[in-house]
Amino acid sequence: MASLTPPQSPPKWNHTPEEVLSITKQALAQNKAVSDKVAALPEAECTFESLPLANAEAEALIICEPLSFYQNVSTSKELRDASNQAEVLQRDFDVEESMRPDVFRAKAAAEKNLRESGAWEKLSDEQRRLVEKMVLDGKRAGLALPEKEREELMKLKKELSQACLDFSKNFNEEDGRISFTLEELDGVPADVISGYTKRTEGSKEVYDVTFKTPDIFPIFKSAHNPATRRRAQEGYDDRLKQNVPLLEKALDLRRRIAAMLGYETWADYITEVKMVKSGKNAEEFLDDLEGKLRPVGEKERKILLQLKKEDHEERGLPFDGEFYIWDYRYYDRVYVEKTLNLDESLVKEYFPVSVVVPTILKIYQDLLGVKFIEIKDDAKDVWHPEVQQFAVWEKDAKDGSAFVGYCYLDLFPRAAKYSHAAVWGLLPGYELPSGGRHYPLTAMVANLAKPTPDRPALMRHDDVTTFFHEMGHVFHGLLSRTKYARFHGTSVARDFVEAPSQMLENWCWEPKVLQRMSSHYKTQEPLSPELIDKMIKSRYVNVGLFYLRQLFFAKFDLKVHVDKEAADYTKLWNDLRESISLVKGGKAQPGQGTFGHIVGGYDAGYYGYTYSLVFAADMYATVFKKDPLNPAFGKLYRDKILLVGGSRDETVSLEDFLGRPPNSEAFLQEMFGKAPSASL
Repeated sequence: MASLTPPQSPPKWNHTPEEVLSITKQALAQNKAVSDKVAALPEAECTFESLPLANAEAEALIICEPLSFYQNVSTSKELRDASNQAEVLQRDFDVEESMRPDVFRAKAAAEKNLRESGAWEKLSDEQRRLVEKMVLDGKRAGLALPEKEREELMKLKKELSQACLDFSKNFNEEDGRISFTLEELDGVPADVISGYTKRTEGSKEVYDVTFKTPDIFPIFKSAHNPATRRRAQEGYDDRLKQNVPLLEKALDLRRRIAAMLGYETWADYITEVKMVKSGKNAEEFLDDLEGKLRPVGEKERKILLQLKKEDHEERGLPFDGEFYIWDYRYYDRVYVEKTLNLDESLVKEYFPVSVVVPTILKIYQDLLGVKFIEIKDDAKDVWHPEVQQFAVWEKDAKDGSAFVGYCYLDLFPRAAKYSHAAVWGLLPGYELPSGGRHYPLTAMVANLAKPTPDRPALMRHDDVTTFFHEMGHVFHGLLSRTKYARFHGTSVARDFVEAPSQMLENWCWEPKVLQRMSSHYKTQEPLSPELIDKMIKSRYVNVGLFYLRQLFFAKFDLKVHVDKEAADYTKLWNDLRESISLVKGGKAQPGQGTFGHIVGGYDAGYYGYTYSLVFAADMYATVFKKDPLNPAFGKLYRDKILLVGGSRDETVSLEDFLGRPPNSEAFLQEMFGKAPSASL
């Protein structure tokens, strides 16, 4: 092992704030110089070789990505601020470059010349894909339009951006309150109530409750009085009514922009570059899934409604035979408590960080045929002492040719660090013009529990699943081998990017994997078969109603982006919720004003959450289920899914891996124990 020397050094993490900005500016200037040179070419001289845009983009990425990463992990405020500024510079630069008609003309001319000269057929599949994607980028940006229309388009895009920003700003700054008496809060845990602000109103004491999740959700789940839950729900749905006109404006602008760009609908524009390809295909997918989920949801609703009937009889409350939205979370909780005696705090004792993290790394290494060699102490150059740095090699590495790339794990919370779990592909892998290779670097940032005076650091089972999921992105970034950085690793269609990691979450529900990962912090005993059985059963409790609710969001999102005329969106929101989610509402509330995804990058894209889950279930059931830890299956997955990144259509990769077109049978079988025939 000592003789293994990586052919590429890792980046240094010792920049000053001034360097972050100056190096970023220099990298962008160099990139612009290449674009300027391409833009100046006569159309007849535009060829594949004379447009080195992909490599110039990769070179800028290699310099800029690590610098803009500091804002998520650095302990220095000055460095974080500089990193944030550097990212703003980079984003503004990208927007300006994407709207250059002179560069677009050169790209379009190169494609035309390649096709007319016969050179097109001599390009590799990945090279042809690169040319087509670069030209498509320009068309989607409106660069093929006459100048006057381009100016109008820019104006509309800026208006749309502002409407979305205003919607999000209202969302982030929402600070409403709703008040309840102690009697009305009966059933809500005492530790939750103690966090509410208490004040006197007239002759009685009331508690002010914000609409933030930790405050309001315990009322949805635990308040015994249905009138309390109803008032909480209606207040929650009404809290952002000021967003209603902003959403109307955004939807109108999207319709106008889509029409200018030559698309039937905004959904067609958005889905063109995704796996689903069109708004119609997305609609058919959701309709098909709804038809199969509905019987399951109706059965679950019947069970919860019976629970409600019994509960109302016990409490002496009237029962009208209806199941309302403010009943859903409450009776879902009651059902779990009655049917599964599962103690989450007990499960956590079996997952010490010191055992789980190395075990998961070992599982991945064995499955995918690689090894992690930690770079320690003096040789380590990282942004914080707690960060682990690894050189990643092929399992049987003998020399530098078997080098894979670098991986960083930054797992524990600290002040001003990114607060969730995520993976950054800080450096892409791709072929250098010289014939050599640039190797990838991935960084996983998480916030696992730290030890307490009487316990080691422990992980909830949710944390274990999240870690397994995020490591899936790490390996997608490490094991991809594409010619161009543009297609490296997770640079795949947005409605596929989560599928590999969602598939890998299944390992966290396999009895033999759970036994291998678990070790009680006191006794070192693994989880018992009984406890594992309860955990597995808890995964699918009321899953039909859960996914019908997801489909309601997806179908509302899609409908407003397929329709060509404006509508009464408050009515649409309430009608769809009732018909799809199988829960009745009260008075119609403008809940669409609370739907942040619709302005946050998931417009005509919310379907993707379930869409990618269907692929994940299909991949797992078809290949891995029979023997989840088999390295032969790991190699197939590595070769057919990870290796190719986004260098070919994702449907081709899936068919190559599965041996047939994907379908939703495994998803339905996994969720509901039955598999009616369904195709995507």
